[in-house]
Formats: sequence, C-alpha cells, structure tokens
Amino acid sequence: MATPRIAVIGGDGIGPEVIEQAIRVVDRALQKEGAALEWNRLPWGSAYYKETGRIVPEDGWDTLRQHDAILMGAVGRPDVPDTVTVHGLLLPLRRRFDLYVNLRPAYLFDGVQSPLRDKAPGSIDMLVYRENTEGEYAPLGGRLYMGTPNEIATQTSVFTRRGCQRIMRAAFVAARARRKKVTSITKSNAQQHTLGLWDEVFMETAREFPDVEAKPLLVDAAAMDFVRKPESFDVVVASNLFGDILTDLSAIVTGSVGLAASANINPERAYPSMFEPVHGSAPDIAGQGIANPLAATLSAKLMLDHLGFDQAAAALQKAVGKVLKEGQTRTPDLGGRSSTLQMATAVAAAL
Repeated sequence: MATPRIAVIGGDGIGPEVIEQAIRVVDRALQKEGAALEWNRLPWGSAYYKETGRIVPEDGWDTLRQHDAILMGAVGRPDVPDTVTVHGLLLPLRRRFDLYVNLRPAYLFDGVQSPLRDKAPGSIDMLVYRENTEGEYAPLGGRLYMGTPNEIATQTSVFTRRGCQRIMRAAFVAARARRKKVTSITKSNAQQHTLGLWDEVFMETAREFPDVEAKPLLVDAAAMDFVRKPESFDVVVASNLFGDILTDLSAIVTGSVGLAASANINPERAYPSMFEPVHGSAPDIAGQGIANPLAATLSAKLMLDHLGFDQAAAALQKAVGKVLKEGQTRTPDLGGRSSTLQMATAVAAAL
C-alpha cells in the first residue's frame, strides 16, 4: 500500500499551532501501527494572500487533487475580508470537491465538565450530519442600489432532492451502527418550499430504513433540547445553516469548542476529503501557545478513520480520553494552565 499523501493547510492564527501538534500525535499513533503518512505543508492563508494577492495559487485546486486527504487548521484574520478567506478557500473547497457530508461529533469526555449540571461522562454522544454544499450557503443572490435608501439584498437558498437524499442516507447508515435514531432539524412551518422538500425527502428516506427511528424537529425546539436534554440525540441531520449553528452549541455543552472536531467528506472518494477543527483562527490568542490542540487532533482521528487506519484512530481516541479523564493536563479553555505543546505531549505519552 502506498503511503497516503496529506495536504496540510495550517492557515491563520492558531491554525498552524494546533495542526502541527496534531501531526506529531498522529505520527506517534501510526508508528505503533507500523504505518506513516506523507505530509505536504502548503503555505496558504491570509499571509499568502497578502504576499501574492491570492488565497490559493492558480494551480491550487489541481495540487489538492493529488492528495488522499486534507488537514486544515483555520483561515481568517481581522485585516483580510471573509470574502477572501471563507469565500475564496473554505466554501469553494467544499463545493469543488463535493464534500457534501460535514460530520461533527459531540461527546462528553470523562473528566471534562459540561456547563450543564449533572451530565455524566458519555451521556452526551451525538453525530451531526450537516449538508455541506448547498442549502442556505449557496452563493446565489446580490445587492442592488447600494448605498441608497432603496438598497436591496437577496440571498437564495438552494435545496435539491439529490442533495437532501444523500446527506440523509449517510445519517441513517451511521445511525444503524449506533443507537438507531435520526433526528432531522427543520423549519418547514416557515420555510415551506425549501424545507418542505427537506421534510418530504426525510420521510421518504426513513422508509428505506425501517429499523431506525426517524423524527423531525423544528430548529427552535432543537436549540432548546440541545441544552435541555442533549442526551436524547443520537444522529442528527441538518441543513447547512442549521447544522453550522447547532454544532457550535453541541460543542459547548460537551465542555469546549477546543474539543470539537469535524470532517468534510466525499463518500465516493472522487476527491480528497478535508478534516478541520470546528473552532476558528482565534487571533486573540494566536502565538501564545495556549490553544487546545485536541479539536485538531480529533479531526485527524476522523481522517485516520476515513483512510482506513482503524487501529491508530481507536488508539488516538483512547489516548485523548485518558488524558482528559486524568485531568493533569488542561489548556485554559478547559480551566487549566497547560500549553498547546504540553497537551499534545500528554496525548503522545498516553499512546
């Protein structure tokens, strides 16, 4: 088997800091399995844009296609518009490579204090399947009469039957291997056309999986239940916008966004999938060496799962759990004083 090639985009702010530590821990996990990855670091991000006027080089997309996966830190900094970073790199990457499954696990580790009272370790354990290529984030719309009292702004949501079906089927398949329950997040009582289609496809898809409980839930009720009774959720499937917002909430109720991992997956493997922590570039703490590297590490664990390194992935998950349970090493987001390096070193030692 050829050594998988991984494109590494550290990006901005704390991105390079946490990604380098994640790479270090992954190398250790794979070493125990007698395997390795080839890391190709690409200097793309806001600094690259400042130097060249481009966030991605002209041949950048072809370069990425030559890899088996992409590990990304975060992009964005205050002096560069989001139209450059988010709309020039992150969102086009998801669409160009058809990374329609955005998988975001939320798990309450032993030793981590949830802001919700009386939540036992493991009681919060959900997988959110967010549709990642269309929906409310479709780049359709515009502005007219800018700067005048008659200014108009439009943003058009795009929902396709195909787009709904494939993310929902992925969610149902995942639920079959877990607690056999899928909750669909919707707002079809107000958005009757787009989310009306979403609801119809959800119920059609549910009939293909009679062994899995299927439940639609309005997004406002879901926001309450993510706080009131998060343990009631198993697999959640949501549109682009709702999935984005609710997974920040699921990250916080499990202790910290510093533990929130994500995968952007093309299940057909026609393109390389991309793995990144949920958190942003956090420019306010960049360079201080205090960012939690575990979200990046757990994102890399999802990458190992995707690449078929099951043993290393399981060992990495177990090592993170051990360090958090022992509670001796904690970054500031978890109430401690440990550094990024110290946290990653503890996980490597646990391996």
